[in-house]
Amino acid sequence: VMRMAKRHAILKKLPAVEALGCTNILCVDKTGTLTTNQMAVVEVFLPGLGATPVALAPSSPMSSPSLKATFSPIFLSGVLCSNAEIVDGDIVGQATEGAIVLAASHVGVGDATSLRHQYPRVHEIPFNSDAKFMAVQVSTPLGTTEWHIKGMLEAVLPRCATYQDASFHKHPLLVPDADLIAQTARTMARRGLRILALATGSTSVESNMIFLGLVGISDPPRPGVLQTIHQLDACGVTTVMLTGDALDTASAIAAQVGILVDPMSDDATESALLLFGRTGVCSGQELDAMTDAQICDKVLTTRVFYRTCPTHKLKIVRAFQAHGSQVAMTGDGVNDAPALKAADIGIAMGTTGTDVSKEASDMILLDDNLTTILHAMAEAKGIYHNITRFLRFQLSTSVAALSLVALSTLFDLPNPLNAMQILWINIIMDGPPAQSLGVEPVDADVMREGPRAADVPIITRDMLKRVVVSALLIVSGTLFVFVNELDDDWQVTKRDRTMSFTTFVLFDMFNALSCRHESKSIVFSVGIGSNKAFCVAVGASLVGQLMVIYMPFLQATFQTEALSMADLAYMTAIASSVFIVDEVRKWWEKQQYSVILGRWTTTKTGGGGQRKKKHSKVCDDVETV
Repeated sequence: VMRMAKRHAILKKLPAVEALGCTNILCVDKTGTLTTNQMAVVEVFLPGLGATPVALAPSSPMSSPSLKATFSPIFLSGVLCSNAEIVDGDIVGQATEGAIVLAASHVGVGDATSLRHQYPRVHEIPFNSDAKFMAVQVSTPLGTTEWHIKGMLEAVLPRCATYQDASFHKHPLLVPDADLIAQTARTMARRGLRILALATGSTSVESNMIFLGLVGISDPPRPGVLQTIHQLDACGVTTVMLTGDALDTASAIAAQVGILVDPMSDDATESALLLFGRTGVCSGQELDAMTDAQICDKVLTTRVFYRTCPTHKLKIVRAFQAHGSQVAMTGDGVNDAPALKAADIGIAMGTTGTDVSKEASDMILLDDNLTTILHAMAEAKGIYHNITRFLRFQLSTSVAALSLVALSTLFDLPNPLNAMQILWINIIMDGPPAQSLGVEPVDADVMREGPRAADVPIITRDMLKRVVVSALLIVSGTLFVFVNELDDDWQVTKRDRTMSFTTFVLFDMFNALSCRHESKSIVFSVGIGSNKAFCVAVGASLVGQLMVIYMPFLQATFQTEALSMADLAYMTAIASSVFIVDEVRKWWEKQQYSVILGRWTTTKTGGGGQRKKKHSKVCDDVETV
């Protein structure tokens, strides 16, 4: 959990660790998660100024006085119909509104504070996800009132009866004019821009408005998001984008980040385009017309949901869960709380998220970055593996100790260990190594495993097999040393029990070493010194054992006596068998896996190497996590 915090992921609930490792569907919001949330107005379209939008330089003032005058009405309306402002060069408020306010300043319209002082607000209709627009009524310097509306084109354009051209003349808004505006909006959206329409009027916000134009706001994808999406796909986690933007904007961003296949890219295949080109997107309006069963079918082939509201997000999460998927959901708004609560793991945005969304979530991203979720998933899988390592070590040691006593009793042998020695093994020798296994560093290949089924038991058949083999080796080796030390009269001496006691402890240490990884060689892949806590724990345990053997007052307590270096070497050689056998098992399983993988790759590629090369590159990228 502390390692997750260092990666900017705060876990509020510990069960979320298990859910993260099982997640196979990741529903993410576009703005701020896939994109930088650093918005800027880069294009403006005014009716009557031609069919091509005018490009703006977001960071530099406009030099042409005529263009300043031309753009003044649309930016004045945008500033008045917003709540953001610029304080000490920083945007305070929503990023979308901040982009308009900043652009208005660069165009020369004026700063937001002075404009709102000249045009005081009389009434406000706040933006909501159903109406898809915001409107304000203001008083003008002439003593009259006027309305300004800002929102999605489909919400603003039907309310307009006229449009204003670049010369401030008004014209009836005819069907060809509306078609041109809609086509221009689609063209701008295909470049990944968020499109807002602005209009003004004097009587009502419902009709007879004057259409002013369109602003195109850029919000570029975050660096590294494309690679992260590819890594998630390679690891069996499907990323689904949920956004309130229009189809063209959503599709363009989805193609840029790798959620949808770009038809112009080299990776576009006929099957992928068939799956994701048209059927891979769905609107909130379509969801409203579907039954729950139809939504369950739709989510299987959909990667982008556009024009969605919080109610749609809840339906999408439940539809995925109906298929048995483990769903992670990101959100930042108050209305996202139901979906965050319903998801198997709700993830709130730490920077832009509201207090309500954070309260409803299981995890908080401090940097609002999608890559942080990937790191958190890797950590969650690592924690799960550390728990299994801890259990395997503790079970094998406990089974060995019980079996040793039981077999000695069954075959009428003297007990190889006395009560104090058994307590020493269970409390002192097992504790530190077991705890250090719980902080084993995350394996670089952990994300290759894919999501884990939520109903898979933590103690599996394979684990039990390894526990039995380890316990058998420990018991056999300890009994061998003990019986070999006994005299013909089978009278137990301090040396006999010291030898069996120390042999068991050494078996414990080698067994802990082998438990550090289930499939990789500790010597050749993991590295003996890669877990510093483990090295310290084992070192401390060995020092403690030597103190028990050689310090007089401890010798009296544990009934031990000093041993020679030859004795220690002899016992170390026998105890290492549990480690050597496990290393041989790992090598054998790796050879068998390589044979099976080679056959599968040959079958799938038909002997070709291109697909294999691409797969290997993605897997190499995953290792860097």
